[in-house]
Amino acid sequence: MGVVKVKDKEIVIPGQLLAEGMDFVPTGDAYREDDKVYSKRLGLVEINKRVIKVIPLSGSYVPREGDTVVGVVSDILVSGWRVDLGGAYSAVLPIKDAVNEFIKRGEDLTKYFDIGDVLFAKISRVTSQMLIDLTLRDKGLTKLVGGRIIKFPPVKVPRIIGKNASMITMLKKATQCKIYVGKNGYIWIDGKPNQELLLTKVIKKIDEEAHTSGLTDRVKEFLEKETGQKLG
Repeated sequence: MGVVKVKDKEIVIPGQLLAEGMDFVPTGDAYREDDKVYSKRLGLVEINKRVIKVIPLSGSYVPREGDTVVGVVSDILVSGWRVDLGGAYSAVLPIKDAVNEFIKRGEDLTKYFDIGDVLFAKISRVTSQMLIDLTLRDKGLTKLVGGRIIKFPPVKVPRIIGKNASMITMLKKATQCKIYVGKNGYIWIDGKPNQELLLTKVIKKIDEEAHTSGLTDRVKEFLEKETGQKLG
C-alpha cells in the first residue's frame, strides 16, 4: 500500500519526496525513481486519487498548437505579420489566416494590422524548430482595440481562468471590464479607469496567492468589499 508524503495544494521544492509505492502515477513535473515519486521543480502539488501532479510556479511560456494567445504585432513581413508573444519565441500571422479578401503581393499590409496592434489569436502550427504560425480564423479571435496589456506568469494562467471559467466570469461581472487571457501570460483588459485599476489589483492578488487553496472565495470577498455589490 502506497503512502502520500504531501498534502494536496502543498508547495514543494525540487527533489522533494511526494509519495512512496508503485500505486501512484506521476505527471507534470513529478517523476518516479524506483518506488518513490519526487518533484522536479518548485511547484504546486495536485493529488487526484492515484495521480500526483506538480504544476510549476515559475517558468517561461512553451507554445502549443491550439493555444489562444494575446500578441502584439512587431513587424510587417512580405506574406503577413510578425507577432510578439512576450517570450523566447515570436510567431507569424500569414495573410491567408488573417483576412478574407485577396491581397496583391506588395500591397501595404498596415491597412489591416500595423506595428503595435494587439491580437487575440490561436496557434495553428508549431514546428520542431519552434516556428509558430497564428490564425484569426476561429470564433472569438480578433484584433483588440484600445485597452492595455498586463503581464502575468504563464504557468499561473489557469488560476485566472478558474474551474469551468469561474474566476474570469466573476472578474468580468464585478469590474465590467473586457478581459482576454492568453496562454502566453498576456492579459488584455479594457474598461473604465477605476474598474481597470480594481482589476489590476485583483490580478496581482491572484498572482501572489496562486499557490493557495480557497483563492476564488477570497477574490470574491475582496471584490464584494471593493465594489459594494453581492456576487452570486
